[in-house]
Amino acid sequence: MGDLLPRRRAPRILVVDDQPSIAGLMSQLLTIRGYDVITAANAEQAEAEVRRQAPDLILSDVMMPGKSGYDFCRSLKENPATRLIPFVLITGLSDSSDKVRGIDAGADDFLNKPVLAEELIARVRSLLRLKEFTDELETADSVLCTLGLIVEGRDPYTEGHCERLSVRAADLGHHLGMDEDSILALKRGGYLHDLGKIAVPDEILKKGSDLTPAEWAIMKQHPITGENICRPLRSLRLVLPIIRHHHEHTDGSGYPDGLRGSEIPALPRVLQVVDVYDALRTARSYKAPLTHEQASETMREEARRGLWDAELVAEYFSMLEQKRQVA
Repeated sequence: MGDLLPRRRAPRILVVDDQPSIAGLMSQLLTIRGYDVITAANAEQAEAEVRRQAPDLILSDVMMPGKSGYDFCRSLKENPATRLIPFVLITGLSDSSDKVRGIDAGADDFLNKPVLAEELIARVRSLLRLKEFTDELETADSVLCTLGLIVEGRDPYTEGHCERLSVRAADLGHHLGMDEDSILALKRGGYLHDLGKIAVPDEILKKGSDLTPAEWAIMKQHPITGENICRPLRSLRLVLPIIRHHHEHTDGSGYPDGLRGSEIPALPRVLQVVDVYDALRTARSYKAPLTHEQASETMREEARRGLWDAELVAEYFSMLEQKRQVA
């Protein structure tokens, strides 16, 4: 039976130290305990290893030629793609200010030189358990995003809509100078904004227009349903407002909460501009696609009437114009 079960991959640990004897000793201590260990002599080599294959844990010396361990740690923690990798700073410095620098850089733990084998193994085990838990949360995120694509697949007219929204909303976020956490939320929001439609029956979802009041009441519940599905995951906390409020209107005529103007958080206002443009530019069961110019004219007019954030509509078309000029 054991042969039928998939074998778990050995955790991958990156050891960074410019002294080969220390790197070799730590590598040996970890390898004999079944870990997959790679070593790097400086931060630049380590960064190349991270790009090649992300490790599950990084053990890094502080004082190295070139970029210090502090700077290496900070650069990884500032990047959403690598900031969840546990990072241990190994230092011969005992001053508390050095530890404060490490905490400020985002280090998850510290080891003092000379490193004791028992302490090294205990810290490694503890942080790898944390990484395994984090990976499970990321898997849950991925499952929900896949579920969003499945919901999208129920309507043949919306094929590719989620992916386009994810990319274009992130582009607009970059254009507006938003921080990386907000941009990641917009990427996820592209896939998850309509997740609540999983509870909407096919006959309503595919009808598209001319819904009866009873059918419309069911449709208007989907932002709340989607928010409830995603709420347990703390990693999606910035996405929840996108899911709940992407159908609000600046004049208060939207749903589910009838928010007005700046009461609508910024991220859903960004996503809805991209969402509306994509809807206008693609064919649906009840309408033909509009040209770029027609979509621009329609959205600017609707913004004047109080449906969308006029400033964000202007910024979006400014961004698209810049992209067309570069192309």
